Amino acid sequence: MTLSNAPYDRLKGLYAITDDQLIAESEFNRAVESALQGGASIIQYRDKSDNLQKRLQQANSLRSLCERYQAILIINDDIELAKAVDAHGVHLGKNDTSISSARQILGDDAIIGISCYNNIELAISAEKNTASYVAFGAMFSSPTKPDAINADLDIISIAKQQLSIPVCAIGGINNENINLLIQQGTDMAAVISSLFATDDIKNTAAMFSQHFI
Repeated sequence: MTLSNAPYDRLKGLYAITDDQLIAESEFNRAVESALQGGASIIQYRDKSDNLQKRLQQANSLRSLCERYQAILIINDDIELAKAVDAHGVHLGKNDTSISSARQILGDDAIIGISCYNNIELAISAEKNTASYVAFGAMFSSPTKPDAINADLDIISIAKQQLSIPVCAIGGINNENINLLIQQGTDMAAVISSLFATDDIKNTAAMFSQHFI
């Protein structure tokens, strides 16, 4: 997959992040496909386990699913895995590999997202270093990362004024508070538990996706 198949104008909408604690291994493909059927435009594969065979198998499955539903596949942290499955790109945190190192491995066309927490200066620096998009959060209290740094809502609108790359919001987002982020101009809403912990993933994804229409 290359950026020609995933231009920046597709970095918008529901950004679904998988979680191996929320999704049973036997239900993995079904859960992710339900999110895609509901309109998720980006899938981030996030698995912190050391089971390399499982991670490769699941990431390959996601590549096929994303291709089928014309969605973008991002791998969390693992550049080598992203390359192995020909994902669209990676998402990196502050302690992960540098953008330049990721570009050397994945190429100039790869999508590289950067976690910027509550730091607009970090986002400006990321854009200068060829990041494809930046993410801010936690926007609200999050069951996935209860100790995460909180970011003010207006960091989204500030970022939209100062950056030319897409902006993603993450952390505790649900269908009750997502409009607050839409009003600030967020391009993407990254959701984990409010999507994959629900009984009807497809319908929940559809409700999230409707906010971006």
